[in-house]
Amino acid sequence: MLTMKSKTIQYLERFGLFCIFVFDTIKWTFRKPVRIGLFTFQVEHMGVASVPIILLSGMATGMIMSLQIVGILELFRAGNLAAPAVGLTMSRELAPIITALMLIAKNGSAITAELGTMRISEQIDAMETMSVNPIHFLVVPRVWAAVLVFPILTALANLVGVIGSYIVSVWIKGIDSAGFLYELFRMVNPKDIYSGIIKAVVLGFIVGIISCFYGYFVQGGSKDVGDAATRSVVASSVSILVADYIMTDILLKVFF
Repeated sequence: MLTMKSKTIQYLERFGLFCIFVFDTIKWTFRKPVRIGLFTFQVEHMGVASVPIILLSGMATGMIMSLQIVGILELFRAGNLAAPAVGLTMSRELAPIITALMLIAKNGSAITAELGTMRISEQIDAMETMSVNPIHFLVVPRVWAAVLVFPILTALANLVGVIGSYIVSVWIKGIDSAGFLYELFRMVNPKDIYSGIIKAVVLGFIVGIISCFYGYFVQGGSKDVGDAATRSVVASSVSILVADYIMTDILLKVFF
């Protein structure tokens, strides 16, 4: 019982520390100097370098979905409806989630490992002695770069997912091209795309802040950095799924 009590207190303290960390990140966002160079570097590192994996994962998802859906819909002579089925699913749900999961694996773990290494090598402590706020210098550019990059890559994943669906449905399964495009543009509305972009913005902030938090507060040695990166990936992945459910419930009431 004592062990459970101590663990509960530890988790509550950790959560309180996380809330303070989020507040400090937002607070230091509006403090000068504005470090545009660090921000653009993180955008390039997270965004441009992640384009190939987003293209591959987005197109593969659209193609796989079409392989499954077209066969079922053709039983009801409704193969053309594969277009809106894939379009709606990608734009509302799969594009932001797949993008977030790919970037967690590629960038989230890297952010945690990088900040964790800086912590155990006392680089962060050295910044504090030089009156440079580490959150302003290290955390703020990474978090807001993630907020910018996630929706852009989500839109890209959405586009290539539909292209992949077109390739499978029209070129492989023989669905009429005009019918495919007609149903796609008839049933997929801008608000479907907007809802996915809004989700991506929130998921970008969640992934960025959690990845930075686990790296910033690492204690110990190199093994602890690896453990922190693992916990960061798990926490980010679970958090985006929970957040996606909450946002889906809200956006369905607002947009639909």
